[in-house]
Amino acid sequence: MANTYTQLYFHIVFAVKGRQNHIATKWKDELYKYISGIIANKDQKLFIINGIPNHIHLLIGTKPNCNLSDLVRDIKANSSKWINEKRFIKGKFEWQTGFGAFTLGQSQIPKIVNYIKNQEEHHKVQTFKEEYIDFLKACEIDFKNEYIFTDE
Repeated sequence: MANTYTQLYFHIVFAVKGRQNHIATKWKDELYKYISGIIANKDQKLFIINGIPNHIHLLIGTKPNCNLSDLVRDIKANSSKWINEKRFIKGKFEWQTGFGAFTLGQSQIPKIVNYIKNQEEHHKVQTFKEEYIDFLKACEIDFKNEYIFTDE
């Protein structure tokens, strides 16, 4: 796309089905590298990925032709298949339906990188559900509490 210049940043959040603590410390770095590869193969840019055992955060820069829903679908489908093939957990690993995606401006990048980097500390004082609802409220996204995390 000649003469098209963009900077599109998304803070993406999604959880393990039922918010189970299935992402183990001993293999989470392998998972993050695998997800990084998925994003790179889709010609998008991962800035940072981190989380805790029941959910992950990603900061991604996308090109204008990126369909965000398709990208997240591919990340979740391929990574859950990979986790299951590696037999990292007993039973079947699944991501929860849906995701949160929040747009950012260039000036917000350092703050969000720091936020994602410090997930373990952050979640000593706030649950994932509280965090997620705070994001929705801060972005003024209409939601009904009874529909948050309904596929437990």
